[in-house]
Amino acid sequence: MKQELQKAMLIGMYLSKFDKQGLLILGFKSFTEAYNILGLSLDVKPLSIRNYRDEFDPVFPNKRKGWHKRPMHQNRKDMLLKYNNLDILEFTKLIKKIIYKNPDIDLLEESILQIGDEENQFAKRLVTGQAAEQYFKDTFQSIELFKECSIQDTTKLGCGFDFKLNFDNKFYAIEVKGLSLNRGSIMLTQKEYQVANSLKDKYFIFVVKNFIKEPMHNIFRNPTVKNELKFQKQEQIITQVNWNASI
Repeated sequence: MKQELQKAMLIGMYLSKFDKQGLLILGFKSFTEAYNILGLSLDVKPLSIRNYRDEFDPVFPNKRKGWHKRPMHQNRKDMLLKYNNLDILEFTKLIKKIIYKNPDIDLLEESILQIGDEENQFAKRLVTGQAAEQYFKDTFQSIELFKECSIQDTTKLGCGFDFKLNFDNKFYAIEVKGLSLNRGSIMLTQKEYQVANSLKDKYFIFVVKNFIKEPMHNIFRNPTVKNELKFQKQEQIITQVNWNASI
C-alpha cells in the first residue's frame, strides 16, 4: 500500500479511537478541519481519512456506527493489533512523527513549548502551514499568472519566501500562509517583509484559508506596497538568556 495511505489509515484509527479528545490534543475544532489539514499535509484526499475513521468506528466505543455492516480488511486488523494498546500520548507522538515534515526537530521544538495549550497550538500551526504549502503545489499550475513555469521549494533556504517560480526570463517569489477560518491575520517576519519590499511585483503572498470547511485561496501581489493588506509594524523587547562556561 502507498505509504501516504498507510499514514492516513493510522490517522483514521487515531481519530476513531480518541474521537474529540484526539481532535483537541492536535488543536483542531472539528473533524472536517482535521481531514482537510491532515489530508493535504500527507498529500491524500481528506475523504480518505474520514473513510478510514469510519472503518475503525465499529471497534471503538464512540457514538458513530461506522462501517459496521462490512468485514474489516486484514491490513486494518493488522494495524489494530500493532497499535491498539497505545495510550493517547504515545499515539499522538506517533501521529506527529508521520505528519511533521521534520519530526525530530519539530518534536524537539514542541517539547520546549509544553506550557498550557502552547503544544496543541504549535502542532496545529505547523501542520496548517504544511497543508497550505501542499495546497499551493497542487494548485499553482491552474492559476493563469503562474502557468508555464517550474517550481523550486525554498522553505529550508531561509530566503524570505517558500517557493520560487522560474520562467524563461523572470521569477516569482511565493510566500504561503494558512488560515483555518475564512478570515484572520497573517504575519511576515522582518526578513520576509524586507524581501517583499525589494522584489515588489515579483513577490506574492498566497493565503490558503477556510480549512475548517473547504480550503480556498487569495493571492496578494507586491503585498507591502499595495493597500490590499495593511501591515502594521509590531516590535517586541525580548530578554536574551545565555549560559556561559569556562574551559
